[in-house]
Amino acid sequence: MIRLVVCGLALVLAGVVEAASPVFHLSWTNNLLTVREERLPSGKLEVWYLEAFLRPGANQRDWGKTTIRHRTELLFAAPDGRELRFRTRVEPAVEVLHEVRALGDELEFTFLLSNLGNEPAPLQWFQPACIRLAEFTGRGQSNYTARSFVFTTNGITLLDQTRRTTHALYLGGQVYLPPWTHSADANPRPVAHDRVTNGLIGCFSADNQWVLATASDRTHELFEGVYVCLHSDPLIGGLAPDETKRIRQKLYLLPNDPGALLRRYQRDFPEATATAF
Repeated sequence: MIRLVVCGLALVLAGVVEAASPVFHLSWTNNLLTVREERLPSGKLEVWYLEAFLRPGANQRDWGKTTIRHRTELLFAAPDGRELRFRTRVEPAVEVLHEVRALGDELEFTFLLSNLGNEPAPLQWFQPACIRLAEFTGRGQSNYTARSFVFTTNGITLLDQTRRTTHALYLGGQVYLPPWTHSADANPRPVAHDRVTNGLIGCFSADNQWVLATASDRTHELFEGVYVCLHSDPLIGGLAPDETKRIRQKLYLLPNDPGALLRRYQRDFPEATATAF
């Protein structure tokens, strides 16, 4: 059983374990990234990759009018399963070169977005990775929030303990915003009253031995989805003609120690943690 210890505003999960670093093997087909590791439930984790590129003003607009058509192709797959490289073309003239690398106990995603056209590209944010977590958490859509978390002013906070809302264009799920994201640009799902204080979103494994979390260096929103999934969705902020932007994201699989996870995030994304939140 998960044991939660409240200390001031901090919510700390007890049960730290010692474990060797995971060994990941990556494959991708039909927009599904499969991460294999023998200690994962069923030995794998599935990620819808890439999911969507979005215009500004998403919160009150039909999803089909917010998304921008894109197509992804696999350029390279390392024989040892440790690296994948891709090209995604986003209409009308944006090219995204991106790669996924397995580095010890983490996956690193890097994105290079370039506007090759003569007009500004209205890419406000994107959803690179829909991380499917039913097997990892041992829970379904109705209760996996009790094993999933973000960081708020109360510290690490389980999603079912956040100040949730139920009014939105599309019902189901919950959106968690950093201070700078306007609600008008948020996902058209219910937006929680709690604002997040860093870019981490994650969950605990069914056996309490592991914590899985993801973050990027440009947080637009964190999202609890409707397919037993979690998202860290990065901000793009538009692309001028000939402009290029680089975005980094990580997915961690660590022994169950939220404090160590937070220190890891602060080390890996100092530019995101120093002044942004």
